[in-house]
Parts: sequence; structure tokens; C-alpha cells
Amino acid sequence: MNPILMIDFGSTNTKVTAVDLDGEKLLGTAASYTTVQTDINDGLENALKKLEAKTGKLDYTARYACSSAAGGLRMIASGLVPELTAEAARQAALGAGAKVLKTYAYELTEDDAEEIQRLAPDIFLLTGGTDGGNKDNILQNAKVLAGIEGTFPVLIAGNRAAARTCEKILTEAGKQVIVCENVMPKFNELNIQPAQDKIREIFLDRIIKAKGLSQASQLISGIMMPTPAAVLAAMELLSRGTEDFGEGKGLGELAAVDVGGATTDIYSMTDGAPERPNTIIKGLPEPYAKRTVEGDIGMRYSAAGIVEAAGLGAVSSLAGLDEDRTLELLDEITNDTSRMPDTPELEAFDKALASMAIKVGMSRHAGTFEKVYTPMGEAYAQVGKDLSRVDKIIITGGSLIHNTPEAVRAIAAHALYDINQPSSLKPQNAQVLVDKEYILSAMGLLSQYHPETALKIMKKELVSYGTAK
Repeated sequence: MNPILMIDFGSTNTKVTAVDLDGEKLLGTAASYTTVQTDINDGLENALKKLEAKTGKLDYTARYACSSAAGGLRMIASGLVPELTAEAARQAALGAGAKVLKTYAYELTEDDAEEIQRLAPDIFLLTGGTDGGNKDNILQNAKVLAGIEGTFPVLIAGNRAAARTCEKILTEAGKQVIVCENVMPKFNELNIQPAQDKIREIFLDRIIKAKGLSQASQLISGIMMPTPAAVLAAMELLSRGTEDFGEGKGLGELAAVDVGGATTDIYSMTDGAPERPNTIIKGLPEPYAKRTVEGDIGMRYSAAGIVEAAGLGAVSSLAGLDEDRTLELLDEITNDTSRMPDTPELEAFDKALASMAIKVGMSRHAGTFEKVYTPMGEAYAQVGKDLSRVDKIIITGGSLIHNTPEAVRAIAAHALYDINQPSSLKPQNAQVLVDKEYILSAMGLLSQYHPETALKIMKKELVSYGTAK
């Protein structure tokens, strides 16, 4: 046996996963409350004791970790044009596993500066202009950032003709500055990987220490990364595989939903190319592996956001409750975020919230289309990814994985195409695969060292619940 331990320091719970590399199998999982306010090792040790009760004592040959504790990786980004460099900056941050607090376009104002100081990001991503293009915007924003109090580092990934001048402005103001390649070196050309690599380096070198996670460093043999980045890595491996044929073959195009207490994360693994003929693409090209975060919708801390986004009537109707009772239950879980669905009413309300979180989240994530008229006749314009051919949806998150297969299928169906949103490019039909053991972040970590084993374990452990309906 060759046991490996994966650790996920979550905002609420520290989750541990043990696998046997030789047997290419899952040995066990466990979780305990994350003690980030005191000593994070306490929560880790509690989780390890629970895991040992299941697996017996193991002599781990390596320990890998990821974290979303203490708010995760919190970022702010700025660019020139909302649909171009600002969007490229946002995609770079999300793909790196960050929670994007705000994205600014054009020149930063005094009000923006005050907001940035109040939000106190872990990293500020400064972009703007293609290489050799507009320099004024990014230079002006560098000057504004130089005047903001705070210890956050600034990652410059904009017009290379202005990058060094921006670096000088910010360095003279006492800021930690890192320069990398432009996220959009040419018009409509994405180059987000270098920025994502630098974000990860900053996370390792600085953010871990700032959040107290370095206390656990002596227990970890390798790699600390944001938990969402680990999940994204797992999803991409599951989709692409390690080989074209045999056991290394991936599952192909897929989507994933993770409904948490505060946010809803949506992932898609597909190029999202148009399915309809005579379709033109508007906006930036989409990355194959895409993640979006809906910070306003979640099962407890952001439950009110679900009701606001979906509509009180829709949530009430789906839960089988009148609107007054729905609002009463909303107040209950908002005031007590640890409240579990311990009554039939609350259970129905929880299922309605999860369904609407998925519906809203996937609607925002998926692309849209509209009819346009060209000199060549009628055509379609597509913005974002076409997910209509995606035929697998991975379900994770505590609010979902503990439901019955029938309930999960019904909840997952809200990720599919809805005739009431005819312009949405959501999946048409999909098989539901459930992360029952909550292993995706662990497999993302394992994939950095042993991708073949991670892929085989995911294929074994993800449980099919049939077709969403």
C-alpha cells in the first residue's frame, strides 16, 4: 500500500481524503470544523482522527493541500473595456480559483479607490490595453492604486508598453508588484495562463501566511492552491482524460455545479462552439475549462439572493408553500445559517432553493444567442459558450449530495434548457453524476502528481443517478 493524504481547508470544514496509489482506490474521507480562528492544526487533527477511525493508522508518503479558508482567495480586477480586457482579467482570476469581489472597467474613480480600500482584496489584477495599444488607462489606474492604503500585492498583466512604468509607480508607493504577460496581447486573443500561474505563486508565497495557513506547513509535503482551482483541475482531467483511448480516456464534455452556503460555483468543460449553422461569435473566445462564481446565491448566507434572483413566487411554488411562509423560513435560515432541513417544510424549501440556485447559476454561466440580419441574410449571434451538447452534469456540495437520487435528478434538471428562456444555450439533456464522497478537490490535488490515479478514482467514485428530470 502507498497511502497519500489530501487536505482541503474549507471555510467551514477541513476535509481529508486518503487514497492508495498502489491500489488506485479511495481509502476514506472525513471532515471536522476548520479552526482558522485559533490553530488550524486543531481542526486538521480532529479530521485525521475521524479518518483514522475508518481506515486504521496509515503512514502517508505524501500530503497535499488546498484551501478556501478565511474567505478563500479574494481578488479585484480592472481593465479597459468591459467586454474585453476587463472580462479577460475576470476570467483569469476565476480560473485561478479566486473569488472576484469586483471588476472595474475604464479609469478608476475616487469612489472606486475608496471601495477597493474597504474591500481589502488579497490580490489586485491590473490589466488594460493590448500590447502597443492604449497606455493611458492602465497608467492612470496604477496611479490611483498607488494612493490606496493596503498591503495587497498588485499583479500587472496589461499592455507591455506600459507595464514597467506601472511597476515603477506602484513600487515607489510601497506596493508589492509582480509583472507578467498581458491577458489580452492582441484584440480578442486571450492569454490568461501566465496570470493564473502568477496568482498561484502569490497565493503560495503570501496569502497562505496572511491567513494563518502556514501553521500547517510542517504537515504538508506539497502544493497549496485555492480549493476552486483544485476542483477545476479535477473537472478538466475528468473531461479530457490522460489518453485518447482505454482507461485514460476522459468523459468528454461536461458541466458541474457546486451549491454552497454562500456561493454557487458552475464549471463547464467544452469549447462551447456554436451548434447552429450561420452563427457568429461575439465577444472574447471562451476557455475550454471555465468557472464562474455566483456570489449572491447560496443555501444559507446568500439564500435571500436566490429568492431575489429567481423570484419569490417561483421559489414558493416549487416548495409548495405560500409566500408568507416562504419568507418566514428564509428569515429562519438567514438568522441561523447552521440550521439543517429538519422539518418537511424546510426540506421542501431547501430543495427549492437548490433548484433555483442551479437554474440561475447555469443561466448566467451558459451562453446566449439572438437573431441578427446581415447582408447575407438571417444569422445568429452567440455570446458565451453553447452548452447544448453537454450531456453530463457533476453534482457536488452538501446541500445536494445528501438528497435521494430522485430529488437530485429533479434539482439537477434545473440546469437544463428551459423553454421560458429560449435564447439560453444550457444543456438539453444530461446524465447526473454525484460526488457522494466529496472528493473532487482532493482529486484535483492528486492530479498534479498522479493524474492517471486521480482519473481512475473519479470514474469509480462518481455515482450515476440517471438522467436529470
